[in-house]
Parts: sequence; C-alpha cells; structure tokens
Amino acid sequence: MRRTWLAGVPLLGLILAGCSGSGSTPSGASSRTTVSASGSPSTSPTPVSGPEWSAWAASYSAAEGRCEATAHQVVCRTGSGGFVGRSRSTGEVTWSVPPAGRGKDAELVVDSASERAVTGSGKTLRAANLRTGKVAWTRPLTDASIPTVLGAADGTVYAVENPDVNVRIVTLAAFRMSDGKSLWSRTFHADSYGGVAAFGGRVYTTDGTKVTARDARTGDAVATTPKGVECANLVSGGHYLVCTGSPYSAGDVFPPLRRLDPVTLRPMKTAEDTGDKPERGVISSDGVLVLYEANAEDSSAGSWNAYDLVHPKRLWSYDDTTEEGELAGDRFLTFTPRNDAAVRDRVISIDLRTGPKGTGDAAPHLSPRYSQARGGEYPRLVVPGGDPDHVVVQAGTHRSLRSIPLP
Repeated sequence: MRRTWLAGVPLLGLILAGCSGSGSTPSGASSRTTVSASGSPSTSPTPVSGPEWSAWAASYSAAEGRCEATAHQVVCRTGSGGFVGRSRSTGEVTWSVPPAGRGKDAELVVDSASERAVTGSGKTLRAANLRTGKVAWTRPLTDASIPTVLGAADGTVYAVENPDVNVRIVTLAAFRMSDGKSLWSRTFHADSYGGVAAFGGRVYTTDGTKVTARDARTGDAVATTPKGVECANLVSGGHYLVCTGSPYSAGDVFPPLRRLDPVTLRPMKTAEDTGDKPERGVISSDGVLVLYEANAEDSSAGSWNAYDLVHPKRLWSYDDTTEEGELAGDRFLTFTPRNDAAVRDRVISIDLRTGPKGTGDAAPHLSPRYSQARGGEYPRLVVPGGDPDHVVVQAGTHRSLRSIPLP
C-alpha cells in the first residue's frame, strides 16, 4: 500500500486547520509558456470568477506532481519550484510558472485566503499568485538538505527543515503568506515523523512523546503536555488536536487516542480506539475524527473508524483497503475497497454522523466506476475549498485528473 499522509508524511508532516494533503507523484521541469492542455498558447490566466465546476477528464504531464484545489481552480506543482493552474470547468492548463532551478522538492500548499500557492526546491521557498499566475515571492531557507515540508494557517506558511532524518532536531520557520516576509525561526527537538499542527494562533510539535505549543507570532514555547501523556503522532483539524500512535511503529501495541486541550495541552476524555495501528486521520469542524486503522502485521486492509471527540464515542466503521480519504462538508469521501468486486473502482461519500449504514438523506452515495479510482492507479482525492459539488481524482500510474460530481 502506498502511504499518503496528512500527518506524519515521510519527513515531518504538517497538519493545519482547513488544509489537507497527502502523497506525491513524480515531478520534473515545466515550460514557461502559458499553455492549454492541448498545447495551444493562452493569452492570460483564467480569472477566479467565470464558469463553475464541471465534470471533465484531463491528462497531466510528467512535469506535474501533486495537485490541490481551491473553490476556483486546480493547482499542481511541477519540479524545482514550478506550478501550473487548471480551469475548474475544463481541466485545461490556464497558467504556468516555470521551474526556478534544481533541487529536492517540498510539498505543495494552496491558500485561498491569500491567493497563494507555495512549494520549495532545495534551499528556496517559492510562491505563485493564484489570481495572476505569476511568481509572488521567493525566499531562501537556512538548511534544506532534504525536502522541506510546508503548511499554512492564519496567513502564515510554515517550512520545516530537517537536515538529518536520523537526528530529532528540526528548524521551523514562519513566513507571511502574502509577501514571504520572514517572521521567525526556531530550532528544537522533534520527531521527523510526528506531525506538526497549526491553528488558533499556535503551532504544535511532538518529539515523539511530549507535545509543545508555540506562539504562532513569535515561535516561543507556551505550553507542554503533562508527564504520562504519550503523543507519538499529531492529527489536527477543525481546531481539534488529537494524539495517536505512530504509523511507523514496528510494534503491535499503540498509545490510546488522546484529545488534547489546545490551550493547556492536558488530555481530555476520548473515546476508546480499536487498538489497531493508526495510519491516517482527518477531523471535521464539529469534532468528528475519521481515522484509518490497520492490522499492524498486515496493513493491506483496515477500517475507517469515526470518533465523536465532543461526546466521546465511536460512531461507525467502514472496512477498506486505502488510507486515502478527505472531508467534504458533513460527509467523508474515500475509495471503495479494491478487494470487493461489487463496488470497487468508485468514490463513496459517507455521512459523518450515521456512517455507511445511514438511510435517507444520510445514506452513503457511490460514484460510477472510474478507471482513475482503481487501486493500481494509486489515486488520491482533491477536494476544492468552499462548499464543493465536485471532487477531483488524481491517478498516479497513468497521470490523469478527473473531476466528478460529489457522490
């Protein structure tokens, strides 16, 4: 199974309220010329207003890698700090930013509020203006000998630099999203696989056991978890903060789920988990955690389990073969299990509260079969911001994007 993560990506995952992302696909160089998907020149970027989301399918080149989406467009990174923007109505390329040079690539962050997309290459951060399709700013990093992990919250982009994955010392640097102004930088002990969360004016890190909260304006430490609270991995969303066991653990016993008070970092009452290996989780704005848990000895299959964090209880379970899943409003989206011939190769949406056994308006919905949703395509879901009525499936093997109506 390919691992694609919101928390604990291979380096240092960054989990931010209102942001998602996971995985990566091969990337390379990009041409400076603004082109459409068919290769014909385009005179100007598509404005953020205009035609609404539509169903479409498009190929993407070897130069394009991971994609994200706002309410107005799809944005993909290319190698060495490049970007392309795609129309929400046709999937065609409407603007491109050329690569800046060579270097190991960072993740992609797309922030609708500031109209910026940010990635990194080598020791450089680079941002594109989503409205104009041009470079917004470029900033050097202090030490990025391995790819930088990025994330954004409250108008700030955070760059995590880890020069040696064998040493639990990282540098976390904060930059203003709009113009790239350096705000602060701190070096401290942290687990390269433990995750980082940012929301509500604070940034949270774990060293594999202890969680530290920092003031997002200054980087100064303001709180730590009390003794006895084990936090190998952080999952965040909707201004909730949850500790889970590490998906990279070699053992078969994991720390229990722990919801933390984001101010004091003291543990709060939390529903009992299944005891299986936590792989990936997302949290809704009203406090429903949907966590993929797999058998520690056989991770080829597992279950998505939903937990109510406010009224601690487990809500439902859905057996699956993928840890690819996202939130869209009050529903959870994932791919159907590839070992079930009756429903495989589809996207399913599940009501967050009632789960796969819901009825009526809360019943689960299945998309038609799509080749992009096959397990061998290593697909991922890209959910536009706002109140989406479409979702994009990004297939990795045959490099295709498909916009489909939200099931």
